[in-house]
Amino acid sequence: MTPGRIIFLNGTSSSGKSSIARELLDILEDGVFFHLAVDGFNAMRTKRALGAEELDAALRRTRMGFHRSIAAMAEVGNDVVVDHVLSEPWRLLDCLTVLPPEDVLFVGVHCPLDELARREESRGDRPPGLAVQQYDLVHGHGDYDLECDTSTADPRACAQRIKEFLPNRPSPTAFTRLRGRLLTGGQGSRAAEPGFS
Repeated sequence: MTPGRIIFLNGTSSSGKSSIARELLDILEDGVFFHLAVDGFNAMRTKRALGAEELDAALRRTRMGFHRSIAAMAEVGNDVVVDHVLSEPWRLLDCLTVLPPEDVLFVGVHCPLDELARREESRGDRPPGLAVQQYDLVHGHGDYDLECDTSTADPRACAQRIKEFLPNRPSPTAFTRLRGRLLTGGQGSRAAEPGFS
């Protein structure tokens, strides 16, 4: 069985990842793609109030389950568009551990801070300042296969660029390079990376 392709969109809240993912599902014609979004997994959780410690543990398990769901979908041949916020170093490390690196097209979704703040305010469904808080964290690893800026290109144009790039994924991929840099050699190499101590 041929494993599925993974288009992995990483960016802050309100950066435009979900909009790009929806456009990709509309224009990708060479396979059956599924949009797996971390927000969708969060929405499945029980609605009762949780204490801070219990919530942190539940969120970590949710992210870990999300990552393994991506891997399982791709392993049986499904093509996947992932919509994620890698705002904690362990999230990237976990993805590098469970996802097949050569099957991942890693896309950085960027947007300037002032535009993120405007979008966040107009949405009204995010805590104020969330995108600013995530801004320096999500792209801290510094390596992508492809990057787009949703303040200068609309979601359809970003999706079209990704579609055209997909057949020409680099080798090694960004995930392969990051895995070698952050995971090879174990804990010592992680500690050498800023933000990965």
